[in-house]
Amino acid sequence: MTGRPLFEELDRRPTLRGEISLRRRFVPSLDVEVHEVRLDEEFLMSSLFTVAEEELARLTLAAVAGPGPLDVLIGGLGLGATALAALEDPRVEHLTVIEAAEAVIDWHRAGLVPLGQELTTSPRCRFVHGDFFRAVAVETDRIDAVLLDIDHAPDNHLHPAHAALYTDEGLSRVRDRLRAGGAFGLWSDDPPDPSFLATLRRVFTAADAHVVEFPNPYTDGTSSNTVYVGRS
Repeated sequence: MTGRPLFEELDRRPTLRGEISLRRRFVPSLDVEVHEVRLDEEFLMSSLFTVAEEELARLTLAAVAGPGPLDVLIGGLGLGATALAALEDPRVEHLTVIEAAEAVIDWHRAGLVPLGQELTTSPRCRFVHGDFFRAVAVETDRIDAVLLDIDHAPDNHLHPAHAALYTDEGLSRVRDRLRAGGAFGLWSDDPPDPSFLATLRRVFTAADAHVVEFPNPYTDGTSSNTVYVGRS
């Protein structure tokens, strides 16, 4: 026995979308501590699977032209893997992360999640409690990259109101926020969707779908996510 609890619920709070909870789980077979986020009983994310979230930042920023400095906007804080990977790029001078659930921001500031201290102490990173989809629609300041990791997939949304962003009109608003040479990146839990990729290619100068594979110790196999990248 390790002497540590196998499961703890660290926080649970109501939101406009349901109850969001942070759980810490020790997996003896892997000898690893895992943090998980759920919305009601819907699984959102795990600290055990962050490869694709990190690649969202790396692949998108690799598509951004020029030496910087860069202003980057992230929709969705989660456990912070995308934000921390973005800060690894020395060109990133300002990183703004918009998160709809105030509890998630509080978890980082309180050190309840593994990457919280690194992100909250970085002078290049700031958290904003707000609606990413509204911000993209109404704000006009130009930025170099937009990274989005909120919905499960382009056609599988946490809220029906999000669907408008994944259309030609919605993506055009994202494109118009980008400076010349900028890029938009999107995480998806599903395999590449040819229809959505065609939409991206109508809106952006160029677009690709990257399949990101990673080991899955629960299945003793490999799992994958998709990262879409559109370039302006």
